[in-house]
Amino acid sequence: MSVTRRILPLLTTLTVAVGSVVVGAVPAAAAPAPPNSMSSLGDSITRGFNACGWYVDCTSRSFSTGDNASVNAHYLRIRAANPAINGRNYNDSQTGADSFDLTGQANAAVSRGVQYVTVLIGANDACTGSESSMTAVGTFRSNIDAGLNRLRTGLPNAQVFVISVPDIQRLWSVGRGSGSARTAWSLFGICQSMLANPTSTAQADVDRRNRVRQRVVDYNSQLAQACVAYGPNCRFDNNAVFNYPFALNQLSTWDYFHPNATGQQVLANVSYAAGFGW
Repeated sequence: MSVTRRILPLLTTLTVAVGSVVVGAVPAAAAPAPPNSMSSLGDSITRGFNACGWYVDCTSRSFSTGDNASVNAHYLRIRAANPAINGRNYNDSQTGADSFDLTGQANAAVSRGVQYVTVLIGANDACTGSESSMTAVGTFRSNIDAGLNRLRTGLPNAQVFVISVPDIQRLWSVGRGSGSARTAWSLFGICQSMLANPTSTAQADVDRRNRVRQRVVDYNSQLAQACVAYGPNCRFDNNAVFNYPFALNQLSTWDYFHPNATGQQVLANVSYAAGFGW
């Protein structure tokens, strides 16, 4: 589904004046070196689900750890800067995962001893069978904290990149006019919390969609806060992915929910630009 920015400051100068005398200047910490190993944590988006086959994972086209040149994932961009990462790209995400599953995935990343971890999770906490079954915000935060704490204790020197949950209301907006999309959403029961009754303009449906979107906004706020609490080795994408206006032609025509190869490429572009800047 559907996914810019962050240029690391080269120098921060701290001046302390006593009267008119400048006491000192302290440079900011240097940008981290490109990693030589990485793991991707998340759900079916990170697995590349439906990006190259009918209802199957396609990890080669994952925006994060994929090695397909058409997507130009984080892994390939880092490999261009640091060839030592070659072959050390691990996709530890799980199709169907939600925030509760993050700790288990973090354990896998820790066992590999990687230096870089991407985290994109939360769509399945909001995309449920009904609005009432969405994950509560407090529970979501507890799950995220548990997963990030496992990374912090197990990989204390790794760089962790937390990516915002995409705007699933945007998905409804671009797909509601497509008969094929509406059929797929209904037939496969996709994200009914948001996508049920997609053509309805009844106030109850409008309000429901707005509440589901607000839940995603709240999740992203918690992701940002959790990353700050993690410390300097964690970076949040500042809602770059959430704010990106994904288009219908960037979605799989099998389910009109998951990014196709083009969507994965866009997700790679948007997220990488908001990351560590390697």
